[in-house]
Amino acid sequence: MHSSLISKIQKANLYAHEPERVRIGDLSVTFRGDNDTHQVSYTTGNWHCNCQFFPIWRTCSHVMAMQKLVGTMLPREATYFPATEPAAASS
Repeated sequence: MHSSLISKIQKANLYAHEPERVRIGDLSVTFRGDNDTHQVSYTTGNWHCNCQFFPIWRTCSHVMAMQKLVGTMLPREATYFPATEPAAASS
């Protein structure tokens, strides 16, 4: 193996232990829940999940799990939980 590649592998291992170096801008994942598979995304500063709970509360277990999984790599505003009151129903 080339020594230059070895040094890159070593550097990658160091970086992997410092997740605060990374900031996620947009993210899209497939999340396999207990009952179904969901599409979870973080784009233009907003979370979205296609589960039935998300539209009412603007968060769900899938989004909260993603916030915990990627933690410090998210922008600060992406880690705050939304208000604890459900969104107002539209008429």
